[in-house]
Amino acid sequence: MNHKWKKRLVPFAVLAVGFGGMKAIEATGNNGGEEEPVDTRPTVSVENVAAENYQVVITSYGEVAPLEATALSAQVSGEVVQWHPNFVAGGMFKRGEVMFTIEKDSYEAALWQAEAEVSQAQAALIEERARAEVAKEEAKRLDKTKVTDLYLRKPQLLSAEANLKSAKARLKIAQRDLANCEVTTPYDALVVSRNIGVGQFVAQGSQIAVLNNIEFAEVTIPIAGFDTAFLPNDVAGLPAQVVSRGIQTVSREGVIARDLGLVDSATRMGQLVVRVPDPYGLSSDVPKLKFGSYAEINFVGKTLENVYKLPQDLVTNQTVWVVDEDQKLEPRTVAVLREEGEFFLINNGLSNRDSIVTTLPEYPQRGMEVKVNSTEAAGDAVAANSL
Repeated sequence: MNHKWKKRLVPFAVLAVGFGGMKAIEATGNNGGEEEPVDTRPTVSVENVAAENYQVVITSYGEVAPLEATALSAQVSGEVVQWHPNFVAGGMFKRGEVMFTIEKDSYEAALWQAEAEVSQAQAALIEERARAEVAKEEAKRLDKTKVTDLYLRKPQLLSAEANLKSAKARLKIAQRDLANCEVTTPYDALVVSRNIGVGQFVAQGSQIAVLNNIEFAEVTIPIAGFDTAFLPNDVAGLPAQVVSRGIQTVSREGVIARDLGLVDSATRMGQLVVRVPDPYGLSSDVPKLKFGSYAEINFVGKTLENVYKLPQDLVTNQTVWVVDEDQKLEPRTVAVLREEGEFFLINNGLSNRDSIVTTLPEYPQRGMEVKVNSTEAAGDAVAANSL
């Protein structure tokens, strides 16, 4: 009998043990505390922006060219007796230096002859003036009706004066011809080519060399239409940075000399001329800016007021994403005023202290809740407190 009761009690005992184990497990779970909800908001980085006054920098490119080039010709004829060692292609001269000399003997003789003619004409004039004085004294004792200009020797005096002027003119020409036997540079010059040699006879007017003026270099640069709006009203005199890049980078200071006042019919661009002093460093210790080099020109334009400068990768289809006060994404349509290198200048669509998103979620949506990088948020708070 007892054995049967034991069999009947076994299932109840098993149920009791199971129920007790379940309660123990529940108790153990409750002792660990409630599970915290998982934050699924994407984390973004932001950057606060503020409007600023921005000085526009305009960049263009052009070829370095001489201020002027001269095809030098002989002003007198004769044999070349000597030339300067620098009078070769690539040689440089200071203004007024002698490049070569033409034989002078005949021109010295012509000068002496002209000087003699001047002396003779002066003597003849002195003699004629004396005769005119004698005639004037004699005329005082004669009837005035008999005194004529011929009697007073006025025609002879005028002729003597004219002869003296003519003799002086020939003397001046002789002096000039003799001076032109020594051919000098009209400016600081770079010799491009030379067509004569010692012993060669050159005729008056024949081309003997080609020179480039190296007192100044000029760079003609195109100005695109979108840059024209940012040019100052008067560009003449603005400083410009001239940079020629190559094996060695050369940087020189220049100035905008003038606006050519024309729009190229092919490119529809305006043109400015930038002038650089002493491009070959002949008169100063500066690096050479050689003719024919391709140069980058940078100069300042207008100052833009209250604009925002943003990296281009933050602006997509004229849209910038910001985080509002509720930590939600908001797209802003902006107006790009100008592109400056890797940046956009924006003058509409943003306000001061907007938090621009610099690292967007993969699929950003309007109103999407986000979490701002705590390190950056703390940094922005410190920056705000320091203002």
